Amino acid sequence: MSQITSPAGDDPARRTPPGQVLTTKWPVLTYGRTPRFDPATWSFRCFGLVEREVSWTWPEFLALARAEVTCDIHCVTRWSRLDNRFEGVPVREILQRVPLKPAARYVLVHADPDYTTNLALDELADDDALLALRHDGRELTPDHGGPLRLVVPKLYFWKSAKWVRGFEFLDVNPPGFWELNGYHTHADPWTEERYSDQETNAMQKMRAEAARRLRAR
Repeated sequence: MSQITSPAGDDPARRTPPGQVLTTKWPVLTYGRTPRFDPATWSFRCFGLVEREVSWTWPEFLALARAEVTCDIHCVTRWSRLDNRFEGVPVREILQRVPLKPAARYVLVHADPDYTTNLALDELADDDALLALRHDGRELTPDHGGPLRLVVPKLYFWKSAKWVRGFEFLDVNPPGFWELNGYHTHADPWTEERYSDQETNAMQKMRAEAARRLRAR
């Protein structure tokens, strides 16, 4: 199992983005109900701008190669937690098994019960992006996204969707659930990209056009 250490340096102050407060706790923040996991019906699906759709059952997913990522996480609600140890399937392990069409540049992440969030494909393909099964040596609890959550450490943690079930590959970058409800399209914690009113006019036009084009399909 490969290991990736994301934090740079040992100084907590240098590793804490502006406006954040450090905590050793892991707050539970969820909109709506926590879904029920049924391993007999669970699947992870990759679709959209692909040459062919690819999916995994729960036993098939558990058989994939794993990695361990040590990273800091930053929530838009202004808490940060350092040195989290996540174990799971690297996103790159998934991407190398999915034949993408050349036009695929963005990903709409789908999660239970009816959640989405948007990411650039390049950021989803980063070395430290993980489909996490375990945290700090224990299986992820349902409240924290178990059995499987996305972890993208470089962005605010709402982009690390809980209960993740699939990647939809797109040529546009439509807003997901929280992005439609006032959060920033990109979500870089180091530049405090928290809310949609901080987006440039070009970004707001892009998100509106992407949403329109997706609805028209």
